[in-house]
Amino acid sequence: MAEVIWGLATSHVPSIGAAMDHEKTQDPYWKPLFDGYAPAREWMARHTPDVAVVVYNDHANAVDMSVTPAFALGTAESYRVADEGWGSRPVPAVTGAPEFSDHLVKSLIDASFDLTVYQELDVDHGLTVPLSVYCPDPGERWPCAVVPLLVNVIQYPQPTAARCLALGRALGEAIRSFPEDLKVAVFGTGGMSHQLAGARAGLINQDFDRMFLDAIEHDPEKLAALTREEYIREAGSEGIELIMWLIMRGALGPRIRRVYESYHVPASNTAAGMVLFENLSR
Repeated sequence: MAEVIWGLATSHVPSIGAAMDHEKTQDPYWKPLFDGYAPAREWMARHTPDVAVVVYNDHANAVDMSVTPAFALGTAESYRVADEGWGSRPVPAVTGAPEFSDHLVKSLIDASFDLTVYQELDVDHGLTVPLSVYCPDPGERWPCAVVPLLVNVIQYPQPTAARCLALGRALGEAIRSFPEDLKVAVFGTGGMSHQLAGARAGLINQDFDRMFLDAIEHDPEKLAALTREEYIREAGSEGIELIMWLIMRGALGPRIRRVYESYHVPASNTAAGMVLFENLSR
């Protein structure tokens, strides 16, 4: 039977990937951020999953904005790295897990989550940057297969935080019902507080971010109770990406151990956070 072994929440700022791709991680601007990743990376390298479910949002690179599903899941054998306007990142294509993905689709639809299914999909920085945060030197292939789980956090109305936490709990049940022995990690990506345009461009709310980092461990229901308007007011128009962290948290179950946390301001005008949990609810 499959089990969720750990969960990672991390920002997916595109310039974090660019800093790695262009060997800028030891530059004075970037060094504090990447130094903060090191302990988590060392732990994750010792606890390699067979499959990672990566919860992220496409940034209008692979998914046409004329059709924006609330939730979608990829079932392909592999996923190309998207060209976001300046060429694809120099990282490996992503290997899928079709049989496991098909199981998740059926299980989640049976749990009343009506998913869109992508049998072909290019993946952008929303997915590849978290993979690089996890594994900075993948070589010719990433260390595990990947199931992309996409969430609409761009077009209003986005899913509610409560719905995301509920999806995470259903995802955890779906993973545990897969009959084969698989070690699964779940990534929740995006955030933390940031706003890229408008009168509040540049907004960073460290008090809200610190509250979120505590509550994601101890009181996820508190975060699920916040409205989308509260997320946008407190964390910025792009800070609503944090609802994707709740899917990861819900998949883990009630008993977890915080392995490591880091928080850095700014990373390309954004608050960048990471928190890594070992799942004890297996």
